[in-house]
Amino acid sequence: MADVALEKNASVGKMWTKEKKIGEGTYATVFEGREVATGRKIAIKKIKLGQFKDGISLDAIREIKFLRELRHENVIELLSVYSAKANINLVLEFCQTDLEYLIKNKTLLFLPGDVKSWMQMTLRGLEFCHRNGVLHRDLKPNNLFITSEGVLKVADFGLAREFGDGSMKMTPEVITTWYRPPELLFGARAYSSSVDIWSVGCIFAELMLRVPFFAGASNLDQLKIMYSAMGSPTEAEWPNLKTLPDYVQLDFVPRKPWHLHFSAASPDAITMLKGFLAYNPNKRVSAKEALLNPYFHTSPYPTHPSKLPLPTPGTGVARILAPELNGQGQKHVLKDKKRKKGVDEDDEEDGEGSGTKKVARKLTFG
Repeated sequence: MADVALEKNASVGKMWTKEKKIGEGTYATVFEGREVATGRKIAIKKIKLGQFKDGISLDAIREIKFLRELRHENVIELLSVYSAKANINLVLEFCQTDLEYLIKNKTLLFLPGDVKSWMQMTLRGLEFCHRNGVLHRDLKPNNLFITSEGVLKVADFGLAREFGDGSMKMTPEVITTWYRPPELLFGARAYSSSVDIWSVGCIFAELMLRVPFFAGASNLDQLKIMYSAMGSPTEAEWPNLKTLPDYVQLDFVPRKPWHLHFSAASPDAITMLKGFLAYNPNKRVSAKEALLNPYFHTSPYPTHPSKLPLPTPGTGVARILAPELNGQGQKHVLKDKKRKKGVDEDDEEDGEGSGTKKVARKLTFG
């Protein structure tokens, strides 16, 4: 039986060729490659083994698990998985660039319909994840990949996990700081899909401003910048605010009109942004509700993906790096020494990783 599995794994590996390295992180190297039979361009993410207690990082296990389960036009596709020597290789569809590159490239002009299109594709991919009980927990512009046809793909599921009724205990040390919602900054350990929605709001604001909306250097600094931009949350709008584990009282800041920050935004855009960035997580709009917002159904309509701005071919190449090096602003906070052992806070404190370890034993790479 073992020989059959080895033969099958070897045959799968021969279906793909690596051509050139396009990215590298501590735990993974990414290559541009081809499908041998068709010549189709693909990306191969080579994950290095042997640096963790169980042989492979939990980020990699999660990514394999969820990408095998999630198939949607706006979620990056995992084409195959195979092992080779001391590595596991994830074969992914090739993407030309990511949304962060487009935002930073000031030679590209964004029209209102372009922003609508990127937001619509992000929400479609995220709604599919949430409908299937999966939190992404690391949404940010450089985890939103763009194909050469202009289609946006939600990518990097290294911090994703299943969720249910919101009563499960989870670590708050997820989501890159600039895109992390206030309840996680205050240490909440029970949360649901609303944490991803806050990140979407931050991305929406960044698309309109072409710079990050909240760019703090720490959790406390992040809260101060948030309050300065949006005013302080009140107990009337967020009744359980002061019961959160790491709640800190900051100086009160009065509310400011949103149009001071987004002077060119339409009323529908402002309404939707407010729905994403509601302080109270229970009052945030869902991905499904957001897709029904008049913002997407009034002129100018979302630009067709094929007409969206893209960098000149050969620039802005795909970056599918190890999750701990993918990031704008603060990387997600997981102790390096725990990572080396293959343990993150989810395993140690919550048992989040227990289900993942069971998955790891079931994974086959043929």
